[in-house]
Amino acid sequence: MFDVIVIGAGFAGSVLAERLASQKDLKVLLIERRREIGGNCHDFKNELGILLHKYGPHIFHTDNVKVWEYLSQFTKWDVYFHKTLAVVDGNLVPIPFNINTIYKVFPESKARRMEEALLKHFDYNSKVPILQLNESLDGDLRELADFVYEKIFLHYTEKQWGLKPQEISSEVTGRVPIFVGRDDRYFNDRFQAIPHLGYTEIFRNMLAHKNISLMLNTDFHDVCRIENGDIYFMDQKFEGKLIYTGQLDELFDMKYGALPYRSLRLEFETIPVEWYQPTTNVNYPNNYGFTRITEFKHLHPLNCSSTTILKEYPEPHVPGENLPYYPIFTEQNQILYQKYASESVKVDNLIPVGRLAEYRYYDMDDIVARALEVFEKWI
Repeated sequence: MFDVIVIGAGFAGSVLAERLASQKDLKVLLIERRREIGGNCHDFKNELGILLHKYGPHIFHTDNVKVWEYLSQFTKWDVYFHKTLAVVDGNLVPIPFNINTIYKVFPESKARRMEEALLKHFDYNSKVPILQLNESLDGDLRELADFVYEKIFLHYTEKQWGLKPQEISSEVTGRVPIFVGRDDRYFNDRFQAIPHLGYTEIFRNMLAHKNISLMLNTDFHDVCRIENGDIYFMDQKFEGKLIYTGQLDELFDMKYGALPYRSLRLEFETIPVEWYQPTTNVNYPNNYGFTRITEFKHLHPLNCSSTTILKEYPEPHVPGENLPYYPIFTEQNQILYQKYASESVKVDNLIPVGRLAEYRYYDMDDIVARALEVFEKWI
């Protein structure tokens, strides 16, 4: 009945299902554990008509023209430049930490020296990882690095990951730079936008092809199994390809133990004020148990006398109790992942794709690019 089975209706699975159905005319069965499509990008309107991101805020940005053109087949876009503020010593300052931020937190004479030192050692509009800046021989730059490390980086990282920055791969810590410029936008990509009708609408359009069948609210293990390198669907051997975007440790019954992830406890709150904060995201690096507050009306403006916010509380992932959001990048965890990766190559028709299946941190545009790459290799 089906040529391909895809597990997971997030971006990785949905892009591959759409490409195989529309470009190869293959029959695709898409199986999703949740009751809705879109993975962690799923959004919906609440009782006030405010479009909420159910699993936390998602801001689309990319320099990849191929990704932009591909997704633009399924949505119109609203141009949106994301700006984030952080609470530092009781004041709201722009992040990533940039030259404008320096002048907000230091006396003007010292800020000017720091600016001159940055421009002397680094290119304008470049991004410098905070741990790299901390190795500078310039006294002003070391003072700047120490301030940012303590006020922005250290405690936020500890809350988010439950680890010290030095214990985490540079792939993660490099995502928190100092920006040598005055651009207050959080991203500098060529394309920055929000889908006009939300992310869920993208997935609806993507999966509307006649060759795609959906099974929602269905766990992989309820209908599929892997046995001696073969794939079985509904107790019958399946000769087609299996694209798997879930946790690789779950696929193999956690035979080597659970891969560690960080999770989030999300608390939505509707408040009877028109606006709660001046921008979409305000980060709280030091105080409070949450890492940031998101106000969704900034993403999809709505004439409404109330607003809805979201507080994010990072916590350890507990299998079966909460969702795995972020792979934890340590050497020990990579060794464990490689054991599962070795198991996956023993299954000829299995293709693991995505953040969970590959135990990598992918942004939205990265995972779309990855799925398109897998499809191109396929054909």
